[in-house]
Amino acid sequence: MQSLDLIIGPDGWGNLLLKGAVVTVLLAVTTVPFGFGAGLLLAVLKGSSSRVVRAGCDAFTTFFRGIPDLLSLFLVYFGLQALFDYAGKAVGLHVELDAFVAGVIALSVVVAAYSSEVWIAAINGVAKGQIEAALSLGLTKAQTFRKVVLPQLFRIALPGLGNIWTILLKDTSLISTLAVMDLLRAASEASRFTRSPMLFYCVAAGMYLVISIASGALQAWFEARSNRAYAA
Repeated sequence: MQSLDLIIGPDGWGNLLLKGAVVTVLLAVTTVPFGFGAGLLLAVLKGSSSRVVRAGCDAFTTFFRGIPDLLSLFLVYFGLQALFDYAGKAVGLHVELDAFVAGVIALSVVVAAYSSEVWIAAINGVAKGQIEAALSLGLTKAQTFRKVVLPQLFRIALPGLGNIWTILLKDTSLISTLAVMDLLRAASEASRFTRSPMLFYCVAAGMYLVISIASGALQAWFEARSNRAYAA
């Protein structure tokens, strides 16, 4: 009962944990459109006829897939802050980079690097005959991509993107190193003040698990819905 009071009692830490869970989900949801969108753009550019463009995209994905995600977060946070400081001196202003925004940018960069490979596989998964037929009808490559390839990409890429989403949910915990009050940071604060680390870290683990299971169920629903026309 004493342990329960530490969480949901009048002086409990339950509200802080719930707020931390909201920040975690919000961070992941905010990252998705930027990360997946940039990943799709990278996938398209990797098919460019320009060697320079292809090499630049390959270097980008190789770099951010090859270093720890935490290091990516630090590079973005401190790198952008240094850039803001340098630019601010020129105009006499000081701009402080918000840690949440830095987390979104850093995670978007990492998600873009990983999701680009998923998008490439999805693009290659579209039947070549459909593309050839569209081109033979007089559509340009851009029109073919927009009207033939793009509508099919989400269905093909969904399983891979779902796996990246699950990883992203766990990677949001990295933002706690920037003093953002996410779920892990909330659990750390609670355990530090109450000296009950196992209690709060186990509660945090359970909350992460619930979010992941709910996300998995939602992904399964999306997959079933997107594949309903292909069901036997």
